[in-house]
Amino acid sequence: MIEVAEKSMLWLKFVLTGKQVHGSTPEKGVNTLSGAAHLIVALEELNDRFPNQDPLFSPPNSTFPPTRKEANVPNINTVPGEDVFYLDCRVLPCYPSEDVLAAVREIAGRVARERGLKVEVEPVYQAPATPPTRTDAPVVKAVERAVMRVYGRRAEPMGIGGGTVAAFFRRAGLPAVVWSSSPDTAHRPNEYCLLSNLIGDAKVLAHLAIDI
Repeated sequence: MIEVAEKSMLWLKFVLTGKQVHGSTPEKGVNTLSGAAHLIVALEELNDRFPNQDPLFSPPNSTFPPTRKEANVPNINTVPGEDVFYLDCRVLPCYPSEDVLAAVREIAGRVARERGLKVEVEPVYQAPATPPTRTDAPVVKAVERAVMRVYGRRAEPMGIGGGTVAAFFRRAGLPAVVWSSSPDTAHRPNEYCLLSNLIGDAKVLAHLAIDI
């Protein structure tokens, strides 16, 4: 694939405040770990509220996975009074990030009332989607030709949910693309790259430079 578009990025921090107590008397406290679990499940509603799909992107839908969870109490026999977790939203360009944030706060407010908690939702990072690079742009066609010469395979222009430096160029009105060959191991255990890919990609860049 040749990356020609990116989804909006919205990273959210959730701070749940309840009441810390001894584990033997949970009725005297407000358990934020239980509250966080309920909120994480409730946030799956975002998939139904923002259901559109765009075949340009892989995956074609918006995604809202919970990711990082900060430590709470250090021992087993304490009901936590504070919990912090994060949501990584990758949103199709057809949806404003502000609409997603409003929906998240609505869901968080409902769970807070149901569980007797205080929930704060804080945007940690926001990067609205930029206009995509046209799939017939000269740079796209040049990369397609270079990949075919080196690898003998057709590279398809597509959009991704990840964020790259191409967004800065597109925001400035430049038709940027991103391309490389790599194993599908990003952010996984034992992430690696292959020397054969590095050599092949260097050849692609050389053909691209000559073509342009």
